Amino acid sequence: MVNEVAQGLRTLDDGTTWFSALSPEGRQAVLQEVAGYAMQAHITAADGHAGVAQSGVKPTANPAVMICMDPPRYGFAALPADEHIKAFRVLVSVFSVADTRRRQTYCKGACGHTWHNLPPAAERP
Repeated sequence: MVNEVAQGLRTLDDGTTWFSALSPEGRQAVLQEVAGYAMQAHITAADGHAGVAQSGVKPTANPAVMICMDPPRYGFAALPADEHIKAFRVLVSVFSVADTRRRQTYCKGACGHTWHNLPPAAERP
């Protein structure tokens, strides 16, 4: 789901609906995993600001401030439960910006990462 949202195959609202239906423990696990994805994508401060702008979350919200720090802070799963939706939206949006940048540079033309080669929507279940 996260990669599908990051690549524009699903909307951020679709991802947020999916995330909202998870248990509190499931949400924390997803937040930890997506933070790991963001770290692996080597997000920059510019990615953080662009992702926050796309997320629909106020730039002054805790998750937005955390991701825009230099270096970014990744303790999103430890935020209070009422911050988890905002954290998910911020993380997925920032990951999308950074991952798109990396797909267009490092992986362009010869990418073997399965998560960068998702099937078109018509071919997905």
